[in-house]
Amino acid sequence: MSSKKVQFGVMLHGPGGHMNAWRSDDVPSDASTNFEHYMNVTKKAEKAGFSFVFVADGLYINEKSIPHFLSRFEPLTILAALAPITSKIGLVGTISSSYSEPFTVARQLASIDKISGGRAGWNVVTSPLEGSAYNFSKDKHPEHSLRYDIAEEHLQVVQGLWDSWEDDAFVRDAENNQYFDKEKMHELNYKGEYFQVKGPLNIDRSKQGQPIIFQAGASKKGSGFAAKYADAVFTNGGTLEQAQDAYKDLRQKAVDAGRSADDIKIFPVLSPIIGETDEEVQKKYKEIQNLVTIEEALAYLGRYFDHHDFTQYDLDAPFPELGDVGKNSFQSTTDEIKRRAKENNLTLREVALEETTRETPFMGTPEKVAEKIIEWVDEQAADGFVLTPHVLGELYDDFLNKVIPILVEKGYYDTSYESDTLRGELGLKFKENRYSQRVNI
Repeated sequence: MSSKKVQFGVMLHGPGGHMNAWRSDDVPSDASTNFEHYMNVTKKAEKAGFSFVFVADGLYINEKSIPHFLSRFEPLTILAALAPITSKIGLVGTISSSYSEPFTVARQLASIDKISGGRAGWNVVTSPLEGSAYNFSKDKHPEHSLRYDIAEEHLQVVQGLWDSWEDDAFVRDAENNQYFDKEKMHELNYKGEYFQVKGPLNIDRSKQGQPIIFQAGASKKGSGFAAKYADAVFTNGGTLEQAQDAYKDLRQKAVDAGRSADDIKIFPVLSPIIGETDEEVQKKYKEIQNLVTIEEALAYLGRYFDHHDFTQYDLDAPFPELGDVGKNSFQSTTDEIKRRAKENNLTLREVALEETTRETPFMGTPEKVAEKIIEWVDEQAADGFVLTPHVLGELYDDFLNKVIPILVEKGYYDTSYESDTLRGELGLKFKENRYSQRVNI
C-alpha cells in the first residue's frame, strides 16, 4: 500500500480538450458558455476528491481558432461563480502577465481566495499568440524572452501586494474603535523596469496566506521561471522517460533556485481513453479522431505557429522546413513538433492529425490506466495529473467511475480532503507574510 496520494486536477475546457469536442453527443454543443455543464463537471470532481479545477484562457481569436474558444467564459468570473457552490476543491485560473495590471490581478485573485476560503490559484502565462497585442492597444507582441522578464516583475508585484497586510492586522475592535493596526499595513513601493506600484492592496490575506502559483512554461526560460516561482507546474507528459526527465529537471532547477525540491509539484496532462478491451479503446479513439477534418487539423496545427497557413504545402510530403516560424508563439510546443516530425519522418498530414488527437500511454482498460498512473508516480514522473479528457462526457465519467476506485483500492488515492485550503491539499506550507517573518527572525 502506498502512503502517497496521487492528486488530480481537471481542465474545465468547455466541451473538452479536443478541438471539435463540441460535436460530440456526450456534451452540450455550447459547453464553453454553459454554466450548468461547468458546475456538473466541478461537482463530480469535488465528490471524487480532486485537488482543483483549472480554467485555461486565451486573448486572441480569429476564424481559424478552436471553435469552442470563439466564445468561452473568462476564468476568474467562472471561478467566482463556482466558489460558493463548492467547499473543498481548488479553483485555478489563467491570467496573462503580458496583458494585465498587477494590482488588478492581485485584487481579483485575493478576492476569490477570500470568497472560497483559501482555494484560489493563478496559472501565470505570458500569452503565446501574437495577435493578443492588437486587443490591448499594442502594436507589437513582446518577444518570448522579454515576456518572461515582464512576468517575473509582474509576479513579484502581485505577491508583494498580497503581503500588504499581516495576518492579524485587522483587529476590528469596536469597543476601542480600532479597525486595524497601522503598524501591520505595508506599502510595496515597487520600482522595476516594467512596473511601478505603490500599494498597499485593499484586501487582506486568506487562510492559505497567498494563492497557489501554477505555471506551464516548457521552454528553457519558461521552466527556469517555473522552478523559481511556481508551486505547481503543468507538463505535457509524453512518454514515461520524457516525463521523468521533466520531473527531475524541474526539481533540480528548484533546488538551484534556493528552494526545496518538494516545494514544487508536477502535474503532467492526462487524456485517458478507457475501454473494457483494446478493441473498444481503439473504437473510441477513432470516433474522437473522426470529429475533425484534415482542413480543421491544419488550422489547429497552424495555431501553434501563430496561425501559419499550412494549406500551402503538400499534405503527403515530409513536414515542411519552417525556420523560425512559431518561435515567438508556443515555442516549446513548436520545437517539439518539428523535432518529432523530423525524427519520425512524418508527413504534414500525419503531424496535423496526430496533434488534434494524440495517442497517449493512458489508453486501455481501467486496470491498465490505473497501473500506468501508479507507475508514473512511483517512477518519479509525476506528483499528480491534470485530467484533460478529449470530451468532458463519458470519457470523464469512465475515469471517475472505473479508474479512481482501482487507485483507492491499491492505496494510491482517497476521495477525502486533507485540508480545506488548496495549499494544504497539495501538501504545501502556509505562505508566511514576509513582514511577519522579519519580526520573527
